[in-house]
Parts: sequence; structure tokens; C-alpha cells
Amino acid sequence: MLHIVHHPDYVAPRPKSGSFVFDKYQLVMDAVREHAPLHKSYEPMPMERVWIEAIHDPAYVEQVLTATVPRDKERRIGFPVSAAIASRVCYTSGGTWLAARLALDHGYAANSAGGSHHALADTGAGYCVFNDLAITANRLLAEGDARRILIVDLDVHQGDGTAQLLAGREDVFTLSLHGERNFPTRKARSTRDIALPDAIGDDAYLALLDAALLEILADFQPDLLLYQAGVDPHVDDRLGRLALSDAGLDRRDRMVIRHARDRAIPVASALGGGYGRDQRAVALRHARSMIAMADEAVRTPAIRPL
Repeated sequence: MLHIVHHPDYVAPRPKSGSFVFDKYQLVMDAVREHAPLHKSYEPMPMERVWIEAIHDPAYVEQVLTATVPRDKERRIGFPVSAAIASRVCYTSGGTWLAARLALDHGYAANSAGGSHHALADTGAGYCVFNDLAITANRLLAEGDARRILIVDLDVHQGDGTAQLLAGREDVFTLSLHGERNFPTRKARSTRDIALPDAIGDDAYLALLDAALLEILADFQPDLLLYQAGVDPHVDDRLGRLALSDAGLDRRDRMVIRHARDRAIPVASALGGGYGRDQRAVALRHARSMIAMADEAVRTPAIRPL
């Protein structure tokens, strides 16, 4: 059973300017319905403003919620922030939090959007407005749903916003595997960064990930894992510059689940990046990612080590 969070407002109208389109979020759900008949969907509530402002500058939050984001910040985000976009980012943040709560009950759950890891305290960036991963981690810890959270970011772009917003916290560990020469040009400092050369393939990538997960899970001992499951490391991704195959992405996602389940750690995933001219092909990659993780969660019973 794939437990997946989705809301109709994830699909916002196409902005008047900018290259980002939101069509893939409906296409992802279409692919899930076609390929995972045994799924259960949940609608999130919008994230409460108090939790957004616990991570983001209240002045910036006000700009977003009133659709008055200055043009320089909109250029940094990559599209204008309309009322529909403002509604969307509140729902996607609520969706990642709900996926985490569902993961605590079911072992694994997915948000069909989110993973907005470039958003900073006082501005958005790189198609990201609010940082749902940082908001979710902070709320879960504040409300006592987790004591230590590992954020595994496997988008091809570094999770710079997440790293900055959660820097210095002893109860959060941020791991980012990303293209060394890809966006952002100026990298932040995650708890652990693994910068990858262009065109790295399946085996080399997975060996690095496997070693990092083994070490971090043993040393940090989280009780919840938030996973930014971007599919843009795929060889055909328009912005990726890496060379993972379909099979490589499948092995990657199953590896994350397997390592977590070996230690009885629930996993909640957010969609992350994936770019291409064929939106259906990208959506199918996202859907297969979530389906593979749900399948692996069933195949790997949670056993807490002695």
C-alpha cells in the first residue's frame, strides 16, 4: 500500500512568466493511479502560519501570503508568486508534514509535491518558495513527534536552503549528494555534503550513498528520515548532468528505505526535482520512485537492532 498525500491545489495555474510549469503534479497522480492501484491518498491542510514563520522571516511570509513578493525575489524564485502559488506552497508544506505523520504510523509515506530545498529564510530561490523540509522537521521536533531527524537530499541540486535553515542544530542531520558543478553556484554547508562529478553512473553513485547512509545512521541514530527524492539525477533529465538509469534510481530509492527499515526508522519522502520536455516521462519517474519505496517498505520489515 502506497500512502500518498496530494491536494488539487498542488497544480497551480501556469505563471505568466518563468519556465516552471506545475502540470507534472497532476500527471504524477495519474501515473500513481495507473501503476499503483493499491494506494491510499490523503489531503493535507495548509501549514499553519506560525510554523512557517518559525523557519522563514515573517516579513517574507507576509509577502508570499499577500502575493506582494518583490520582483527581485520573484526572479530568484523563477516565477511570480500569485495568490494561487501562495495557497499551493502552504498546502505542499502541510503535505510534507502530513506524510511524515503518516510515516510514523505506516513506516513509509509520500508527499506528491514538496522538496523545496532552495528556499531560504527571507526569500525563495530555484523554484522554491517555502522550505517544506525545514518547516516539517522543526515542527515534528517541537511537537515531540521525533527527537532526531535525518534529511537525505538526493536531488541533483544541493539542498542549500535546508542546510542553512537548519545549520547548527544537534537534532537534525542534513545529507546532500549533488552535482558539484550544478546549481546553486555557491554551495551551503550541509552536515555532510558529497559533491559528484558530471556523468557519474549508477554503481559509483550508489557506492557513495551506501557508505554514507551506513555511517550516518549508525552515528547519528535518527528516529525519522525525511527524504528529498528528486529524480533529476536521471541521465535524461534536462538539468541533471548526472547519468543514473531507471534501474539506478530504483536501486537508490530502495537503498534508502532498506537502510532505514533495518533500523526501524520511518521514512517520509517529498517529490523534489525532475525536468524534461516530456512531462509524462518525468511524472512516471516520480511515480515509480514512490511505488518502489512503498514496495521496499513492505519487503523489508522494520526490525529494531538489539
